[in-house]
Order: sequence, then structure tokens, then C-alpha cells
Amino acid sequence: MIQKTKFSDYKNEAEAWITLATGEYYPDILPNACNLYEPVIVEFGQLLKAAHSSTYLFMSVMETKNQWMRTQLCRVFKKYVSPQTPVEMLKRKTAAAKICADFGDGFRNIVEVQKKFNSRPLRDEALCAVLWEYKDRGKKGYDLTERLFDVLRYQHIGFRVSGPERAGKDVLLGNVFKDYPKPDRPVDFVIYEDKKVLAIGLARYDSDRGGAQEDDRTGQYREVAQEIIAYADSHRLPNLKVIFVNDGPGLLLGSMWNDYAYIEDQWPERVKVVTLRMIPERISKNWLRS
Repeated sequence: MIQKTKFSDYKNEAEAWITLATGEYYPDILPNACNLYEPVIVEFGQLLKAAHSSTYLFMSVMETKNQWMRTQLCRVFKKYVSPQTPVEMLKRKTAAAKICADFGDGFRNIVEVQKKFNSRPLRDEALCAVLWEYKDRGKKGYDLTERLFDVLRYQHIGFRVSGPERAGKDVLLGNVFKDYPKPDRPVDFVIYEDKKVLAIGLARYDSDRGGAQEDDRTGQYREVAQEIIAYADSHRLPNLKVIFVNDGPGLLLGSMWNDYAYIEDQWPERVKVVTLRMIPERISKNWLRS
């Protein structure tokens, strides 16, 4: 058997090296989805009934005090009234007036919204299923980082792994290196031995990825690697490593595996791309210290 030394060496057995997160079956999710989101649809209907314009409806949504309810109402508003407006933008309560000014002309007419809403049941299974998809968004990534920390700590007793294990603020490199040129650069984890920084890492789970999204991800990784290695070279830190932990079936799509292998090959032995299953044999203490 040929010894695997690079990410590209695993490609022929790629399926054996990725981790598949568990999912949920349709239509099994519908009872729970409807129980969770029917109150949201009822609340949206009450606000809609009292609204004399779509802008007024949006401002009413923004005045909802409960943050979770307001976020769900924003998602329903997007589906019925303004599909072109990103939900993350809609959720910014302080920017409500600006959103109306910038996007209000594209809001669907309130009479049409009321007509469409009234044509659907309050226990709208289709809408509840859509909202349910948002519920665990990011969960697979959180599961990945939690398991990543467990694996690294088990394998490298005595090293310190710092970063958010699930949800939480990213590590900013300005807090790791006082003179880092881009102090707001976020990373997912940092590996220390005593006070010495051994490695900087990013971790992602790709359920499904391709096309422009694929290019964005690998382009971002190249930028981060180049930036960190340049900093290390200019500050006489030749041992500083960069680790990209990627997992999930998205790695099998398009040119993703080759693109990651190319990134690793640009900086041999200084940058490594791994899945969770590769960590025990690829992220060794000797490599981190070398």
C-alpha cells in the first residue's frame, strides 16, 4: 500500500474518509414542524390583517419583542412579501427604516399578500417544512468543531486548543498576534504548546456545495493561507502551521477535492487539509512542532 502523505493521495478512497452527518426524513418532520411554527404563522396572520401596507407590516414585524419570534416572522415575510431581501438584513431591527427605503418598492402589494395568505391553511405544512430547514442550519458545522476539539485534545495531550467548540465568537487573529496586519481575521481554532502558537485552523462541514459557492470557499482558503504564511515569514515564525478541517459529502462534488489539494501543495508541510478521520495520521505532534 502506498503511504498517504498528501490530501490528494486520499482521493481514490474519498468516500471512506468523509463523515456523514445524520439527517431527518420527510414527511416525518411535519408534525413537529407544524407544532413549532404554527404559532408563527398565526402571529403573522394577525399582523397582516391589521396592516394597511407591506411597509407597515414589516415595521410591525420589527416591533415584535421576542427575538426568536421576530426572526421567524422575518422569514415568513421574506417568503410572502420580499423574496429578494436577505433574511439576515431583515433581522436587523435598527435598520428597519433603511430596508423599507431600499427595498420597499419591491415589496408585494399588501392586498395580494393577504389574498395569498388566506388561501393557505394556518397549519401550512409546506411553509412549516421550509422554516424547519432553518432550525438546524449550522448544526452540522457545530457538531464538526465539537468532535474536532475532542479528537485534537485526545491526540495531543498537553497542547491547548482554543476556540468556540459550538456556537460562539470566532477567534480573531488580532487577539492571537498583537501586530497581525488584519486583526479582525476570524479563525475557528488555535493550537498552543504552552504560550507558543503552533497552528491556526478553520473548520467547515459541506453538506452540498458546488459552482460559485465552491469557488468562494477555496478562494477564501487560499487568501487565508497566503496571509498567515506571509505573516509567519515576516515575523520569523517558520514553524507556524495552517490547518483546514473540511468534511461532508460536499467534498465529493465538482473539483472541491482537487482544489483543496492544490492549496495544500502551494505550501508543502506548512498547510494541511484534512477531514476528521485524517487527523490522527496527518496532524501529529512532530508535524506541529516541526
